[in-house]
Amino acid sequence: MMKWVMTVIIALSLVFAVCTGRTAELSSAFLAECGNAVTLAITLTGIIALWSGLMRVAQSSGLTGKLAKLSAPLLSKLFPGLRKDGTVMEYITLNITANILGLGNASTPFGIAAMRGIEREERSSHPEYASDSMITLAVMNTASLQLIPTTAAAMRLAHGSAAPMEILPCVWIASVSALSAALMSAAVFRRMRKRRLP
Repeated sequence: MMKWVMTVIIALSLVFAVCTGRTAELSSAFLAECGNAVTLAITLTGIIALWSGLMRVAQSSGLTGKLAKLSAPLLSKLFPGLRKDGTVMEYITLNITANILGLGNASTPFGIAAMRGIEREERSSHPEYASDSMITLAVMNTASLQLIPTTAAAMRLAHGSAAPMEILPCVWIASVSALSAALMSAAVFRRMRKRRLP
């Protein structure tokens, strides 16, 4: 889907540049921003690699297992159908931890592993539908709580911000509000869906 969106954006840019006689400006923008994109990608790659490596060390050392046990009382309420001491709960903990650190890209592999584990562990009677745990994880992954917006701060630093972490209060308020609204919405729609299913 995204490839079609990008194709349409590029095509419209070319059409409007030709119609307004600004093809030279468009060419200059293409060349300049291609270099900026590579610089930004390298900056983000370093930060994401650092935190992903730390997450892998935490997983290998057993720290994430301990975190999963500590967060089990809360997570067991959000994911009642899963084992508290299972590997699925550990992947969910890793996913949430990566999101709290603002590492959206690093959290994706853990989220995928958790989704596969949920599918194996729950074995829903309606496999054509996402289970309650899957919906809750997707919602928490999308509207995640961020305490340290690492990626956003790295982008601000790469673009010359003198205080890249000054956005923290706004990020905390926005992420708590988004997560609360998302979890409440998921709970409402979950009840509506249960009424429709046989």
